[in-house]
Amino acid sequence: MSNKLAKHYSTILTELGEDISRDGLKDTPERAAKAMQFLTRGYGQSLDEVVNGAIFESDNDEMVIVKDIELYSLCEHHLLPFIGKCHVAYLPTGKVIGLSKIARIVDMFARRMQIQENMTKQIAEAIMQVTGASGVGVIVEAKHMCMMMRGVEKQNSSMITSVMLGAFRQKPATRAEFLNLVRD
Repeated sequence: MSNKLAKHYSTILTELGEDISRDGLKDTPERAAKAMQFLTRGYGQSLDEVVNGAIFESDNDEMVIVKDIELYSLCEHHLLPFIGKCHVAYLPTGKVIGLSKIARIVDMFARRMQIQENMTKQIAEAIMQVTGASGVGVIVEAKHMCMMMRGVEKQNSSMITSVMLGAFRQKPATRAEFLNLVRD
């Protein structure tokens, strides 16, 4: 863990008017630094490491969907969490990816500070890259604490983003099948 990061948290707490020597805050800078490193661990991961060779030959060319992958991220504007779920679909062309690797790819991009729109695109492009699929569809639905806890303070709003690549963009029937299958 970074002592430098913990010192910055000490400074932030002090600047907010807190007494960092009080019982409840004694170890908070270290805990906060450790938590932030965990929440942003996606920066230390690469697509190759996450996939770890889990690409397998398959003669299946029908749609593969993984629904309701939980995700937790931090918005780059306020460093506040956004929390939601991701649906990923792809059309294999001779190769499939290990099931857990899709969730790990989602986590790798979610565990970086960014905006939801970019994260959705990064997930789709990564799945396309590693599988060589003829199409990829990704939908992310999330609640943003920056909109719920501050600013407009709207508790029941959520944001939905989607990225459709290849056949999911070019063929309305493929897109419709995906959207129908992930509907709650």
